[in-house]
Amino acid sequence: MIEFVLLKKYIYNILKRVIMQPLYKSCYPMDKRCYDEYLLTEDILMEHASMGMERYIRENFKEGSSILIVAGVGNNGADGIVLARFLESDYRVFLYIPFGVKSPMAKLQLSRVKRLNVELIDKIRDIDVDIIVDAIFGAGLSRELDEKTRKLIVKLGELNGFKIACDVPTGIDIDGNPLPMAFIADVTITMGALKESLYSDMAKDFVGDIIRIDLGVSYKKYIDGFSSDLYLLEQSDMKLPYRNFSKKTHKGSFGHLAVVVGEKEGAGVMSASSALRFGAGLVTIVGDLFDTTLPISIMHDLALPEKTTAIALGMGFGDNFEVEIVDDIIESRVPIVLDADIFNSNRLLDILENQYREIVLTPHPREFVNLWDMCIDAPMSISILKANPFDKVREFCSTFPFVTLVLKGANMIIGQDDKLFVNPYGTSKLSKGGSGDVLAGIIGSLLAQGWSGLDSAISATLALTSASNLYSGADYSMLPTDIIENLAKIR
Repeated sequence: MIEFVLLKKYIYNILKRVIMQPLYKSCYPMDKRCYDEYLLTEDILMEHASMGMERYIRENFKEGSSILIVAGVGNNGADGIVLARFLESDYRVFLYIPFGVKSPMAKLQLSRVKRLNVELIDKIRDIDVDIIVDAIFGAGLSRELDEKTRKLIVKLGELNGFKIACDVPTGIDIDGNPLPMAFIADVTITMGALKESLYSDMAKDFVGDIIRIDLGVSYKKYIDGFSSDLYLLEQSDMKLPYRNFSKKTHKGSFGHLAVVVGEKEGAGVMSASSALRFGAGLVTIVGDLFDTTLPISIMHDLALPEKTTAIALGMGFGDNFEVEIVDDIIESRVPIVLDADIFNSNRLLDILENQYREIVLTPHPREFVNLWDMCIDAPMSISILKANPFDKVREFCSTFPFVTLVLKGANMIIGQDDKLFVNPYGTSKLSKGGSGDVLAGIIGSLLAQGWSGLDSAISATLALTSASNLYSGADYSMLPTDIIENLAKIR
């Protein structure tokens, strides 16, 4: 027990030092503070925005490369026009302004660029260019794209060059939804601070890599005083199980996870295997086994072991939660991770009534809708959830602040109380049955080792994506067992 307490203290000390990047719904308040407090101008901010894009291009493309910059009517278009001015001497720049310019800054920047040797074109010719820059519409889009803009985006998509989006890909709204389509970028160079919209599931196919650049003041000054409840997870935020805190440890020092099985025993076995691989000292499969021979490293019991330190329930369990083992789990205060079939059962509500245990929920979108319908008196559907997942997670977590929620998806969202985190490293390799069972096992392993629900969820989701990204075979061929094997290779 002494070793276990030491482990918990060590984990607390390493986790409390984590500093994560905040995401913001909008950067307009920060820009306004730059004008009002720091006495910067739109012109100065625009110069820095375009210098950031210029720097990226100079670092990644040799001089003489050809660049098509497509500029819109407002300040996003003005950023693109300034970029043309910066690059015209060393690159072959084609500037296309399909809808004219309307904002005062766009008009000013166009008057400047006309004094140089930038080639203004009146249509997109069938030419090969090395780089395409989308500066049509940026952040704050609130209406569907018109037919002309849609056709333009289609045309840009047909070009073979490397595609860069200025601030936000044209067509992505403030909630991260395409309206109804968007420019598909290889990289999005976003200005000032990271935007929430860039990290939604719906935006993932459009944004490419995301790079943030400063605007006339340091990043620290730019966001100073502006709080956020949403943070971006990075690989450095993953903390792995640690065993060298004492030389006097034994298997009991690292917890005992009970994985409860039901109709589909294989799901529970995968959870148990991932938990053991990720450092749990003991793992027991609990329940009747009919068709499965367990790995020799995993134990079996018909009831919760006496010294259980965490429970995993729901994976492949089936429909019948009116059984004695579930009654025992409901009465327990042992930390628990709940997945899959439990989101179809009202017994979940009995578990949620206990505010004095660590509870981690890991639904995918359909399961989250079921969970919502059971718990919250407000309409919900898959389409509503997809349109604004961050706000729906916020609302759920405000209702159940003692619960840790992991909403699975291309970008997993982790929420607890008034804090949200997004894991952007999801890959299509994970789109296969069993991946969620592995995640539940990793979370259960960390809970068993004494981690909090939130810390378990953060590091477990990062471990899952890291292990999947270590897989070197074809994306379609990865199995859950490959993820479990790769957990041992994470550094």
